[in-house]
Amino acid sequence: MGSWLVDSLVSQGHEVVSADNFLGGKEENVNPDCEFVKADLVRRQEVRSVVKGVDLIFHLAAYAAEGQSIFSPISINEINLVPMNNLLVEAVNNNVQRFIFTSSMAVYGQQKPPFDEKFPRKPEDPYGAAKTYCETVLEIFSQIHNFEHVILRPHNVYGPRQNISDPYRNVLGIWINMIMRGKPPIIYGDGKQSRAFSYIDDVTPAIVNAGFNAKAKGQIFNIGTDQPTAIAKACKLVLEVMGSELKPQYEKARPGEVKHAYCTVKKSINLLGYETRNGLKDGLEKMVEWARKVGPQEPTYTLPLEITKGAPRVWLEKAI
Repeated sequence: MGSWLVDSLVSQGHEVVSADNFLGGKEENVNPDCEFVKADLVRRQEVRSVVKGVDLIFHLAAYAAEGQSIFSPISINEINLVPMNNLLVEAVNNNVQRFIFTSSMAVYGQQKPPFDEKFPRKPEDPYGAAKTYCETVLEIFSQIHNFEHVILRPHNVYGPRQNISDPYRNVLGIWINMIMRGKPPIIYGDGKQSRAFSYIDDVTPAIVNAGFNAKAKGQIFNIGTDQPTAIAKACKLVLEVMGSELKPQYEKARPGEVKHAYCTVKKSINLLGYETRNGLKDGLEKMVEWARKVGPQEPTYTLPLEITKGAPRVWLEKAI
């Protein structure tokens, strides 16, 4: 998501400083016309050099693994919490004008969808709890230290450049990579869970607009399609697009997984110009075309499972 955002900002003529530690991203995705700093935002001294002299901060750095966060809360929440604190401190010290935070619909938890921006925050996992903290502390700092903020809640974003080697997150990418490696895609539970899969090129313009639209100040926006798709149906569509005759492999439901998650997006349509231009099949065709050029990836079990009790079998056995 960060690389797509940078590309869009650069194409509009903005001077952009971008930072990444390449935990999930790749160097080849860095736009050559931005000023790039290889930095880990967990380290405050590295944050200082990134923030100095900037007017706006788009904060997308995170490890977006809801399911894994139940079993790896220490490492995942260090990545999700510490950078926010570091960035806020440096934003205040450097008189940043606006801070745009990419949060998650994980803050809604198990409430009845479609989730509306006015719903209370009721996270069901450590990742959602971390995003809830980040949203809350941003609101507090914005009010006390007098800078503008915008909170964005994208949902299930997919597309080219996604890290398809991660076995814990980004289900469409996991399936595509498994199928390219000749392995049947895995579905946890009965497959009736529903998600609103949103194509990256549809989401990016709204993220950009959040940085410059005066009406976005102090607002929360859901960004993504409002059309949910059942997991089993999405898996069938991936197999169809890839021309595969493999059959899904069903595993036990993951602990704490939200059954249905999709949002209202009227607000982002009206104020940020969001538009769903790519249906799931169209988006998958583009993602699969890109993935085949990249080629199959060996799964990278980067962050360890700190708790193994109750963890999915395929994680424990590294069977993805």
